Amino acid sequence: MRLSTLAAALLSLSSMAQAQTAPPQDVAYPGTLTLTVDATDLAHRVFHATQTIPVRPGPLTLLYPQWIPGNHSPSGPINRVAGLKISGNGQRIDWRRDPLDVYAFRLVVPDGVSELQVGFDVLTPTAGEQGRITMTQDMLNLQWNQVALYPAGHYARRVQIAPTVKYPAGWQAGTALEVAARDGDTVRYRPVPFDVLLDSPVYAGRYFKQVDLDPGAKVPVRLNIVADDPKYLEAKPEQIAAHRKLVDQAYKLFGARHYDHYDFLFSLSDQMGGNGLEHQRSSENGVGPEYFTDWDKNAPDRDLLPHEFTHSWNGKYRRPADLATPSFNVPMSDTLLWVYEGQTQYWGVVLAARSGLWTAEQARDALALTVATYSNDRPGFAWRNVQDTTFDPIINARKPQAYRSWQLSEDYYSAGQLIWLAVDAKLRALSGDKRSLDDFAKAFFGVNDGDWDVNPYDFDEVVRTLDGVVKHDWASFLRERVDANAAPLDGLAGSGWKLVYTDTPSAYHKTVQGDRKSADYSASLGMTVSNKDATVGGVRWDGPAFDAGIAPGSTLLAINGYAFENERLEDAIKANRDGQRPIELVVKHGEVVKTVRLDYRDGLKYPHLERIAGMPDRLSKIYAPK
Repeated sequence: MRLSTLAAALLSLSSMAQAQTAPPQDVAYPGTLTLTVDATDLAHRVFHATQTIPVRPGPLTLLYPQWIPGNHSPSGPINRVAGLKISGNGQRIDWRRDPLDVYAFRLVVPDGVSELQVGFDVLTPTAGEQGRITMTQDMLNLQWNQVALYPAGHYARRVQIAPTVKYPAGWQAGTALEVAARDGDTVRYRPVPFDVLLDSPVYAGRYFKQVDLDPGAKVPVRLNIVADDPKYLEAKPEQIAAHRKLVDQAYKLFGARHYDHYDFLFSLSDQMGGNGLEHQRSSENGVGPEYFTDWDKNAPDRDLLPHEFTHSWNGKYRRPADLATPSFNVPMSDTLLWVYEGQTQYWGVVLAARSGLWTAEQARDALALTVATYSNDRPGFAWRNVQDTTFDPIINARKPQAYRSWQLSEDYYSAGQLIWLAVDAKLRALSGDKRSLDDFAKAFFGVNDGDWDVNPYDFDEVVRTLDGVVKHDWASFLRERVDANAAPLDGLAGSGWKLVYTDTPSAYHKTVQGDRKSADYSASLGMTVSNKDATVGGVRWDGPAFDAGIAPGSTLLAINGYAFENERLEDAIKANRDGQRPIELVVKHGEVVKTVRLDYRDGLKYPHLERIAGMPDRLSKIYAPK
């Protein structure tokens, strides 16, 4: 290479590096991007994306979204991108991936080029071990962050983009985006800011049904259902009524709407992976196919829609300031997830009960399982606290763990739920049961009806709002529970109930075990065991099974000289209450087979809630419809 050519190349690379490192500015990007997604390649499960991007000559960096809201981590699936080609005026333009930021593609726009053509494929998982299945022969979940690049240097809300999707023949789609035009199976949506696009995913399917959840309302709320088979779309009137009551109870709780319409995107499938992901005007929700048709067995799934609906207020409209980043490639900080997710977990359970998606008994039984988990199945709180678990989306990225009970994971969800139960109970106690967390919800989330711009908050505003409900040292109250090396359990007693154990699981607990296809000995032996193949699931650190040398992933071959069955294990646990008949298990782990003995004497233990005599029954008031 001649010196002049080398110098020019180095200057070009230097310019590209400078463009890449420039922080986003609150300045409109000139022109409107277009994006067309061909979603018809069901056989290969591939989305084909093409974009046009208005440009000016000179260095340019295109970004693939990295920090995905709701995932709380740099989880943009860039590994699924293949075949990236960029051209201008019909000529191919070379690009280079930034070696220190693999989500950034750097290039130089030649003179005379005013528009780039960008094309690439998104290779979605074809098997479960590759990640969540998002495309099947009968349905798909299009998440825009996977199929779009955007120019660096601008706030995402200052970049306009016009999306179009070609769907498989005859399919229908649900999304918060508004249709501009339709040509057969190709749908052109109205242009939106890039951040709104990424916040407006699509569920589409061969078998589709839309249900109006707020008939006659000026602000529509719709349930968009896709299913593996049309029979799963059929819902009884009382089931739809409970979902409509969810909308009504949410409005009574928050007192405002932060959307111009809302679309639940709901898949009922064994083929497409289940999920729950919040958005401002919609949510992605995926459960098994028999949600409606086998209603009694699917109670554990019925707090999903209340949880994700709550996020429209908590997490999307009101958002922790350190999560309200200007673009999808600026790192987020998760320090307030115990508010964002923890309080949403709390309201999801409350709204499930208030709407009738759960009975009050089911809500109590679900709470009993949560309290039991944090009473004896999270020894990891000896070295971690709730605050530290807010970093787990980045630390672990929701990967499987060897010892969940000791490592902890995203405990800001359920431990956070218990923190907010404690807050609610305290508000009620301090006010003589005249004020509650409902008052906080209305004051904090129920502002500016109709506004759906991001409205950030910080810890101090949470404290000030609580103080406006009832005067108290809320900063200390919250920090004592968030930062303590102990699970936050005092809210249950403050609500007038206590945790007890019996030798029979509740009806709700039985459905949970059926859903997970395992037997739950967490409160007794400290492990779970698959009903299908006797594989050991979770093992409590320093629990009886752990101390006997049993590890997760082991297979139980025999018990007391007989082939292993969970019923035989239950009988053995009952028989050793006198300590005369220790439990003997033959265990296989890898290539190692060994015999272990568990001298456990406390019998079968399943959690339930019981009233505390003389205490006000605040929990029943919390779960009662308004």
